[in-house]
Amino acid sequence: MLRRLMLLAALALASACTADHKWASDAEIAEVRYTAPPPATITLITSVNNRSNEGAHSGLLISGSQKVLYDPAGSWELPAPWAPEREDLHYGMNDQALASYLTYQSGDKFRAVMQTVEVPQAVADAAIAAAIAEGAAGKAFCANSISHVLQKVPGFEGVKTTMFPKALSREFAQVPGVVEVIHAENAGSPRNIPVAVGTGTLAATWKQIGS
Repeated sequence: MLRRLMLLAALALASACTADHKWASDAEIAEVRYTAPPPATITLITSVNNRSNEGAHSGLLISGSQKVLYDPAGSWELPAPWAPEREDLHYGMNDQALASYLTYQSGDKFRAVMQTVEVPQAVADAAIAAAIAEGAAGKAFCANSISHVLQKVPGFEGVKTTMFPKALSREFAQVPGVVEVIHAENAGSPRNIPVAVGTGTLAATWKQIGS
């Protein structure tokens, strides 16, 4: 057990050294600020490999007083001035920016599982604040960083810490009121597949890509 804890600590230290610390200016962020119509929401987006059925990446879309994307250790980006990034948080996540991100995380070999919970705006803003505090993540620490963020948000405290996107998606599936949708694309043509509403529904979600 001690050896395992030491290994995890070493990995955490290494990740901090390899995090990509991009820093958009206040002016760049203010220029693209976007507030979506209500309700406020928190959405976990999990990129899933269609062949192996394993999770490949996690991102957290938050829509409160503004709409942002926390994409720790992510490589998606848009050219300036769209969706500027500061410490793995992308600002100005309007519909066009989100469509680009979903295309990036899906495509012919992957699909994006979107799990959304409606929340009070204050809760969504608490999630944004927690993402800002968490900051940039090292490579492969996407699920780990998002689980840390969610544990600081009212109603999501029960989410367990994990390194694995699929395990994080299972945790998120237990949050009351979660709505699950699969975003899949075939030759550039997107389709959204509603899966389930409620809690504990993720087992069905993984099987629905062919529906």
